[in-house]
Amino acid sequence: MRARTPVASDAAVEAGRRNLLQRIDPSLVTAQPKPRRRTAMRLALASAATVAIVGGLIAGDILAPAGGPGPGPAAATAAQVLNDAAQTTIQTADPVVNPGQYLKIDSTNLWGSFSTEQDGSQYQWLDTEKMTMYIPANRDDEWVWERSGRIPTTFFDEASKEYAQSTQMGAKDEVLRGENGAFYGPGTESSFPSPSYLDALPRDPRLLLEDIYQKTVGKGQSVDGEALVFIADLLRTGMVPGELRAALYKAAALIPGVTLTDEQATLDGRKGIAIGRVEDFSHFRQDIIIDPKNGLPIGERQVLTEPFGTMPAGTATTWTTVETSVSDTAP
Repeated sequence: MRARTPVASDAAVEAGRRNLLQRIDPSLVTAQPKPRRRTAMRLALASAATVAIVGGLIAGDILAPAGGPGPGPAAATAAQVLNDAAQTTIQTADPVVNPGQYLKIDSTNLWGSFSTEQDGSQYQWLDTEKMTMYIPANRDDEWVWERSGRIPTTFFDEASKEYAQSTQMGAKDEVLRGENGAFYGPGTESSFPSPSYLDALPRDPRLLLEDIYQKTVGKGQSVDGEALVFIADLLRTGMVPGELRAALYKAAALIPGVTLTDEQATLDGRKGIAIGRVEDFSHFRQDIIIDPKNGLPIGERQVLTEPFGTMPAGTATTWTTVETSVSDTAP
């Protein structure tokens, strides 16, 4: 039977976090997060971010100081899930894309939509969009991106359903092409991380978290929430190699407030374990869903913790599932 990974105490986590913030920007130690406006036509339920640096990270395991109080059971379980996933994902082979082949990334996406008319009427619903990205072995070659377009699929009241269906012009399939992922013309950049970007990220979880904080400082609402959002966004690209996935999982285990949120999470028909963190100021929870059998990320989601308009608490207002494979051809 595998031994349980010790977890850093809450006090150690907070002390390490404050020390890190003090080094990077002393004003952040006492700064309070600010509420963020939700924008029309898309529920802007994004969070904010930073890093929690903890002492005692030895050989990839999170160790509590001797005699120190342990964290709550949910936090301890989340850390265990993430550390187990880190160990498992290292043993899962990454796709090998040979010359002439493509990394194929299939994703299903759910987006929250919101509209306010001139008479003050407000409407909310959820759209679904399917995408397939073909990334050539030589990234300087042509990429291909298939998109289904956003289709209204989930409604919470009849008025919003009628509005969405009456204004929906019909989803239009499209195929975009661009060298090195520049789908919108020369000078535009791919939203996917480059190999050099991924290679430059630290593999030590503590250093990785510090780097994440440096990249996200001043963004979002809370110094801890954005760290998890950054990790979720990177994982959902489907391009993160195994050793970096492991480091990201271990980094997530260091973030205060990260807990096990669902042991049987289902996302687009796929089941996994969800770990997440609540963002109090915008009333949503960021989840990452992991397949415990291979340590691969199934996807990520943002879930309302309080009702918003006609959407009840517990609604996943955005989610993305990702699955990667290798293809010999592209459309």
